[in-house]
Amino acid sequence: MNGPQRRTGDGGAAHDGGTTYDVAVIGGGIVGAAIARLLSGTSLSVALLEARDDVGDGTSKANTAILHTGFDATPGTLEARLVARGYTLLGEYAQATGIPVERTGALLVAWTGEQLRTLPALRDKAERNGHPGCELVDPAEVYRRVPALGAGALGGLTVPGESITCTWTTNLALATDAVNRGVTLLRGHRVAAADVGPVSTRLTGTGGDVTARWVVNAAGLSADTVGGLFGHERFRVTPRRGELFVFDKLARPLVPCIVLPVPSKAGKGVLLSPTIYGNVMLGPTAEDLDDRTATGTSEHGLAFLLDRGRELMPQLLDEEVTATYAGLRAAIDRDDYLIDVDTDRRYVLVGGIRSTGLTAGMAIAEHVGGLLDGALDLTPRPDLPDPPRMPNLGEAGVRPFQDAAAIAADPEYGRIVCFCERVTRGEIRDAYRSPVPPADLDGLRRRTRAMNGRCQGFYCGAQLRELAGDR
Repeated sequence: MNGPQRRTGDGGAAHDGGTTYDVAVIGGGIVGAAIARLLSGTSLSVALLEARDDVGDGTSKANTAILHTGFDATPGTLEARLVARGYTLLGEYAQATGIPVERTGALLVAWTGEQLRTLPALRDKAERNGHPGCELVDPAEVYRRVPALGAGALGGLTVPGESITCTWTTNLALATDAVNRGVTLLRGHRVAAADVGPVSTRLTGTGGDVTARWVVNAAGLSADTVGGLFGHERFRVTPRRGELFVFDKLARPLVPCIVLPVPSKAGKGVLLSPTIYGNVMLGPTAEDLDDRTATGTSEHGLAFLLDRGRELMPQLLDEEVTATYAGLRAAIDRDDYLIDVDTDRRYVLVGGIRSTGLTAGMAIAEHVGGLLDGALDLTPRPDLPDPPRMPNLGEAGVRPFQDAAAIAADPEYGRIVCFCERVTRGEIRDAYRSPVPPADLDGLRRRTRAMNGRCQGFYCGAQLRELAGDR
């Protein structure tokens, strides 16, 4: 396969405009990083273009971080198939890389007679999706499992396989793996134009020109805009804002598993979930907007969540709130993923990937690889590096400040910088020395949990800025 000499990813350095890549992947979120990783397991040369200054800084960073079984997906859809496959792939990849996963299980709770009557159909749907372990339970069992729930639960449905994970570490692991395999990572490359030629396409944008034989559009919220550059107007992305509350770690015993609402035509509703970091999450809302930059929380959104929280678990609202945040999901006008190939333009669309993209990302990459097999040589390389071993951000695992052997070998792991989250100088140093270092303090937060606790950086922020300046 003709192409440039394989080299280590540059982490955002200036691009050599004379290079022609075999594939350019637009979008450094979970899906784009997974696709770049898969393609770089071959002899192909791959560039990963991210519009922002860091991977995972868009839709992927504000995911609800649930590893879905796909029990409630619509049977027969592409999403159902890829979520089920992705659940297995990501579970195995998490073990190999150290992405934290807690197998908490989930409980759907019915609060009305109509919801209660829906549960048997949801159990049947789960069985058709390959999850026969879901069980109908009575109110006594609901309250035995989650004693702090508000009054009035009529019954429930257990989902044993649902889990919580870390969307930040997942995205970073995939991007790091891709870079280690030879992908050129180009951050700050927002694509503004595409000149499709007879054998290659020149992408022009904020970071300069990038030329590639094939282009994969995994641009998330901008997927329709990028598609328009290739002459496609097949769909329109509607930003769907989801706002959430994050409660202090002292609230964690109240929510031992994921508490899901019974889905309705209006959506999946508000859930309660523990987080991998030891907190409790309440949300999300679902509000369709026109503004693709509206990631701030709103007064009406948070008020709505407080009202729902009082109904779901009144005791939770007595706990301290650590943070509020909002994310935008890339909703489109269809109830399934939209993944397609335009062979004439050598262009692949990966659109309509909602919050299930965290679970399905690696399976989406596998599916894209299947669509391209034959058009490109996807023979696996025999010399692939081992998957990266990611730093553990999960509260259930051993963190560096708890690891006596690690501290004995390197005292920097015993010097805490962020006391709320117990983040050490060694972890900060490692983040900046990694193949995909943070571009700013928010990126450092996603790699270490620094500034993610009660004080939100009030205590450690100045020292972290100083350490960033010294790198």
